[in-house]
Amino acid sequence: MTIQEQVPATSARENGTATTVSSGRSGASEPAPTRGKTSIADVVVVKIAGMAAREIPGVHDMGGGLSRTLGAVRDRVPGGRPHVGRGVKVEVGERQAAIDVELVVEYGVPITDVARDVRENVIAAVERITGLEVVEVNVAVNDVHLPDEDEPAVPADARVA
Repeated sequence: MTIQEQVPATSARENGTATTVSSGRSGASEPAPTRGKTSIADVVVVKIAGMAAREIPGVHDMGGGLSRTLGAVRDRVPGGRPHVGRGVKVEVGERQAAIDVELVVEYGVPITDVARDVRENVIAAVERITGLEVVEVNVAVNDVHLPDEDEPAVPADARVA
């Protein structure tokens, strides 16, 4: 991932939790929409990108092997929910973002088409919702889901009674 802008040392990016999208001015004489600043946490971009990638037909799952296995255990716990950001990494600057996604695609779908559609959908969603400019979306296809493959079995000691 590469972001070509410089992030000022005073930005909220230092602690890795948020980025300032717009800096406003303060004072009663300023118009209401420009009073204050807007910050977006990195996890927000991760979730938006994850949801957008999962919307694409042909995407079976996301993440690498270990994260998918751990996610499968967590998803089977009563009340457990899938982590929409699994398989997504972001680098967010002051006004730009670079995104990496790891996919498992369905057997038989053209991988280049799925990657293109994921890239387009992620860029559109992140830019529309956050206002950040997405400079790149890198897609890594880690696996192909075959029609006769079952979901990985959860070890007995990992089950919650």
